[in-house]
Amino acid sequence: MKWRSLQESGSNGDTRPLRQIFAERKEAIAKYVPPDVQAIHARTIAVLKAQNFAAGALGVGAKAPAFTLPDHNGKSVTSTDLLAKGRLVLLFIRGRWCPFCVGQMEAMNYVAAQIAAAGAALAAISPQTEKQAYFMHDQHKLAFPLLVDARNEVAHQFGLVYRASREQQDLYRRTFVNLPLVNGDDSWTLPVPATYIVDRDGTILFAAVNEDYTERPEPLEVLSKLEGAG
Repeated sequence: MKWRSLQESGSNGDTRPLRQIFAERKEAIAKYVPPDVQAIHARTIAVLKAQNFAAGALGVGAKAPAFTLPDHNGKSVTSTDLLAKGRLVLLFIRGRWCPFCVGQMEAMNYVAAQIAAAGAALAAISPQTEKQAYFMHDQHKLAFPLLVDARNEVAHQFGLVYRASREQQDLYRRTFVNLPLVNGDDSWTLPVPATYIVDRDGTILFAAVNEDYTERPEPLEVLSKLEGAG
């Protein structure tokens, strides 16, 4: 119920563009994952896109909701704390079991220092339990907090949450992605991946929300948007 870290895979780091890393993972999935399993994931994405799901999420110009969440160590973190010194780069992910979430987190790790140098904070939010968040943070040596959003309450406020279909639930059970265990509740809900840049007053300056969990913005693009936000 995890994706191998860079250290485990025998690499000291992968600084390639995220799209290249994701393309490699997609090729591996196409080669090794049974077609019927791939089809279930493709149908889920297609349904969300047909619903224009991402359009219902908070976008540029909206006010990000204030929140208080525990981090991977159980420490309470508030959005006010994160915005105290400047802007906030906020990442919504599914969990440590998702290879594309892991890839994004490791890639964002490489620009974490640059984000800090730009006077901004960086944090990720997932619905997984504190224990799972701790494992992910420790395993992938993340340089930023991984916040625990129980029952996707904050993600709901951002308009990011959907419920896994029955066939997707059955698939996750067969492939040992036990969401009730991983997330600590039986809602079978997940956030679509999203990346936000939030100004100090809570105004959203940049929003990248995608129904397709295999697509995420490039870290350098996020950094560029942050530095060019004025």
